[in-house]
Amino acid sequence: MVFRNFRLVCTIRAVFLAATMAAGAYLLLETELVATAVIAGALAVIQVWALVHYVDKSNRDLGRFLLSVRYSDFTSSFPSDGMGGSRRELREAFESVLAEFRKTRSDKQEQYRYLQTVVQHVGIGLLAYDSTGKIDLLNNAAKRLLGISAARSIDDLGRVSQELVSKLHSLTTGQRELHRIELPGETLQLVLAVAEFKLGQRSIKLVSFTNISSELAEREMEAWQQLVRILTHEIMNSITPIASLATTSRQMVETSGLLNDTVQNDLHSAITTIEKRSQGLLHFVDAYRTLTRIPKPAYKTIRVAELLERAAQLTASRPEACNVTVSVLCDPPTLELIADPDLVEQVLINLTTNALQALAGRVDGRIELTSHLNERGRVLMDVKDNGSGISPEALDSIFVPFYTTRKDGTGIGLSLSRQIMRLHKGDITAASRVGEGATFTLRF
Repeated sequence: MVFRNFRLVCTIRAVFLAATMAAGAYLLLETELVATAVIAGALAVIQVWALVHYVDKSNRDLGRFLLSVRYSDFTSSFPSDGMGGSRRELREAFESVLAEFRKTRSDKQEQYRYLQTVVQHVGIGLLAYDSTGKIDLLNNAAKRLLGISAARSIDDLGRVSQELVSKLHSLTTGQRELHRIELPGETLQLVLAVAEFKLGQRSIKLVSFTNISSELAEREMEAWQQLVRILTHEIMNSITPIASLATTSRQMVETSGLLNDTVQNDLHSAITTIEKRSQGLLHFVDAYRTLTRIPKPAYKTIRVAELLERAAQLTASRPEACNVTVSVLCDPPTLELIADPDLVEQVLINLTTNALQALAGRVDGRIELTSHLNERGRVLMDVKDNGSGISPEALDSIFVPFYTTRKDGTGIGLSLSRQIMRLHKGDITAASRVGEGATFTLRF
């Protein structure tokens, strides 16, 4: 409608111009009204200028409008210039179209901000990169998981893990893999899933990171608890009547007068041995029941320094600590932790007990209890000794229930400690070199 009006106005102006020029020519050629002919010619010139100005102004407005659309600059305006209805309608049409563009762009920006907010707050790590390795997206969950603040290329992730960089370069669409990353003091079990799509001419890979370390640990703990529960139940059912019958048999042999002294002494010795071993097995099995009877943590806000001091005092007061120096360092001294103080103290006692056993025979033994915040803001506690250390073979198995390197050990102390830490949504790790001592780290 606007452009039909514009064409109509131009046609009317052209008609009036032609009429004026025809009238001027007639006056000049057919009459002696020269002055009137000159006036008609002047009017024709004015009409030509007005038509050119009208069309040129409209063309300039149209050019500005098209440039605004091309460069997505929708801030331009086309106010009325008082040049007539068709011009006004044309400018109003431009303003209406630009207003629609502004509204559409505003809607898209709102949708973009909405999606950005969702992507940044989702709990799964997301990484998007093109075929050259340039990173388009790295959300907050991925940054927290990998312990980085920013990265422009996936090669920048080499400071976290070169194996991860190689894996990202080789991932293909639809692939889903479990990848293990060793970070300082922490091991991540990452499930990597990849999808690929086109963005213009660029091929983009979208990789999701899910850390399932805690889930694997939970399942492992549940499996061990179930195994221990079944074993203790079956062993107790078998040993209890044996122990009872052995006690009864021993009493019958002691009171019986039908046997000679030699036979009676032999029977008494054999039955007593069976009774003692049965009772020993009962106590042994009962000790393992603690792995399935850990109470739920009663969370409280505790001062870490006070907790370490209590553990140090209990350790230093033991007879086997006479040649051992126990020290405490908490940085900052006001560091606090939300945990069950009794359960955490039990873990510290288990670790210091193991440290004292590793220091047996040394005259310069040292046990250091320290705590600090790591780069992720998590509370860490270290129990370090300068004892004999742990062999690499044993280091891989020390947290497995029933495993022990001592003849009189039960193999439940470290396993129990790990389960307590799992209940606190944390973990316990060990680092050691033979002859240089060991360090156990509690990570909350």
